[in-house]
Amino acid sequence: MMPITRAISLLLAGTLYSSMSNAVSPVIAINDEAKTVDVKPQAVRGGLFVLEGSGGNVTVMSAPNGKLMVDAGISYSKASMTRALSSISSAPPRYLIDTHYHWDHTDGNLWVHQLGATIIAQENTLKRLSVDTRVDDWEWTFPTSPVEARPTVLMKISKTMNFHGTTIKLNYYGPCHTDSDISVYFVEPDVLATGDTFWNGYYPFIDNENGGSIDGMIRAAQANVAHVTDHTIVIPGHGPLGNRTDLIAFRDMLVTIRGNVARMKSEGKSRDEIIALKPTADFDGKWGGFVLDGAFFTRIVYDGLK
Repeated sequence: MMPITRAISLLLAGTLYSSMSNAVSPVIAINDEAKTVDVKPQAVRGGLFVLEGSGGNVTVMSAPNGKLMVDAGISYSKASMTRALSSISSAPPRYLIDTHYHWDHTDGNLWVHQLGATIIAQENTLKRLSVDTRVDDWEWTFPTSPVEARPTVLMKISKTMNFHGTTIKLNYYGPCHTDSDISVYFVEPDVLATGDTFWNGYYPFIDNENGGSIDGMIRAAQANVAHVTDHTIVIPGHGPLGNRTDLIAFRDMLVTIRGNVARMKSEGKSRDEIIALKPTADFDGKWGGFVLDGAFFTRIVYDGLK
């Protein structure tokens, strides 16, 4: 898997978010990084590959008559993504499954669809992509997606499909990271793609404005733990391939930090006071090295508590 780049690390530090009115939106930094990334496929199991670097992780299942993709990354990476896909096989994409609406997973929808892929998603992904969507934490309004870039096969709670002899189960988490997140489970190879309900080794972003919350993330994390065995390979939305132990560590981190912040909030402390008390201190060394540091994660946990 590719290392985290210095450009993203610097531009996405949580201290930057604390004064976003004076900062460049992280969306710009991530898009700029996607323009130069060299995407390489990593074999997983059972004809599955993962491509990292174009926004969120992209899962690919290759078959003689086509490919099935989970997420499409950022469109600026089209040339690199195309080379990576061609290095797997010459077969075109036939299906694209969006795990949720965020641009770093769906911005490539248009070009993948133009190559022949049918786009599949939970119905709230279509809702979000069909209008301008504001994310204040990123200081960015995402414009309405072109009609061709929107999913046409929709699910509400669950969907089962078969691709070249592999059973694929799609399940809606309910509101968690956003209100549109689904898991994609490849049954026979026993591989689970979680989208952004799991960031392996990093604090996750939670889209409080568009259906997300810390409590929803904990529910999704618990569902992921319950779903897998010690044999399952887990493909996270961000970070390296994981397993059940990694999912448990992620869930326990969320639960503990949520408890710390909720307790302090119930004592009447303000958000700034809680951030100063560092309720994430025990976890920052392991989880705070990418998009969010402990201060920013504390802020979104606080904002998402009901």
